[in-house]
Amino acid sequence: MKRPTLNIITLGCSKNKVDSEHLAALLQHRYVIRHDSERKSDAVIINTCGFIGDAQEESVDTILEYAELRKQGKIKKLYVTGCLSQRFRKELQAEIHEVDAFYGVESVNLIAADLLKEEVQPEYCSHRVLSTPKHYAYLKISEGCNRRCAFCAIPLIRGSHVSVPMADLLDEAKELAKQGVKELILIAQDLTYYGHDIDGQSHIVELVKALCDIDGFEWIRLHYGYPLGFPDELLDLMRENPKICHYIDLPLQHISTHILKAMRRGVDREQTIGFVENVRRHVPDIAFRTTFIVGFPGETEEDFEELCQFVRDIRFERVGVFAFSPEEGTAAYDMPDDVPDEVKQARVDKLMAIQQDISLEINAQRVGKTEKVLIDRLEGDYYVGRSQYDSPEVDDEILIPASKDLQIGQFYQVKITQADYFDCYGEA
Repeated sequence: MKRPTLNIITLGCSKNKVDSEHLAALLQHRYVIRHDSERKSDAVIINTCGFIGDAQEESVDTILEYAELRKQGKIKKLYVTGCLSQRFRKELQAEIHEVDAFYGVESVNLIAADLLKEEVQPEYCSHRVLSTPKHYAYLKISEGCNRRCAFCAIPLIRGSHVSVPMADLLDEAKELAKQGVKELILIAQDLTYYGHDIDGQSHIVELVKALCDIDGFEWIRLHYGYPLGFPDELLDLMRENPKICHYIDLPLQHISTHILKAMRRGVDREQTIGFVENVRRHVPDIAFRTTFIVGFPGETEEDFEELCQFVRDIRFERVGVFAFSPEEGTAAYDMPDDVPDEVKQARVDKLMAIQQDISLEINAQRVGKTEKVLIDRLEGDYYVGRSQYDSPEVDDEILIPASKDLQIGQFYQVKITQADYFDCYGEA
């Protein structure tokens, strides 16, 4: 009997991506699984994002698009899950009747049971059907967050911090290694809080050491941390173990003590600068990726200029900038949104222009050097790869002329020949 097709469309962050891959693993014996934007299939699951306004709008638009296809009979079943559905399920149910069922964020087993029409045991599933290229994968080590930053809705959506037991994570990682994954990217709302909910202590160093011992992984990358409580031992391990990429993704959000206090970040300007300096002292060649929010309630021109000068002085390798959007249920939602939207966008543009010049200067320093590069894909006349300093989808890429045959998912030594603002060119 021919299996029906199921398309899982994942919006938002890599944590959602992992949820979709676990769900796919539970359903793959009954369905032919797709992870793409195919418009015709027997069933569609949309895993939504509800983090900020733009992401919510994209999720709603996607639901409406597939609701219309459901109405036209081009798909037979439509399900919605994820963060937007968790936050606004009643509103969505009232407005969009073509959706067969709405689920929240902790519903992988529940969705699987509904689609399979059989009981699905709630124990942890270590299997995944990857939506990424087969040579890299994300490993979500915890769910939720105990920090209560004024702008962030994650604790409202995902709840308090809950660590995945280490034994389960190691089983999942071994399974990924067997599938051919060479780059493992650790993700959580706060990596360094891993284990605190179990015995009050961080166990992130212990976990990373154990992951390094698994055969198959050549790169282990760390995503998302917090400036307070980041262990020096983890930085030392990064410097000493060649498997761990010299890379960190850690949102700082701002530098003005006045704004950091309003954001309820628990750190001030001096602590933030001290943290960045400490990271670079331990791992001198580290690529530091961070994000900032501009236009937060009360942000003055002086606050913003202080942030601009901070970015000029520190010279981060990678920077993302977001305009503040008030999220219902957060502390900042009740603050006066006193920075006009056009001013917010102008500040985003200015800060990114500053970073663009810094990025070009940093990339220019790479010209003539040889770097280990992982090939992600072939695109037109170029192979597209990344160094240890770049995470997939968000960071710089290295373009290599397709004059030689290279293998997707393999590592090569590449000499950097040319630099651009956010990319480099090289020769294998």
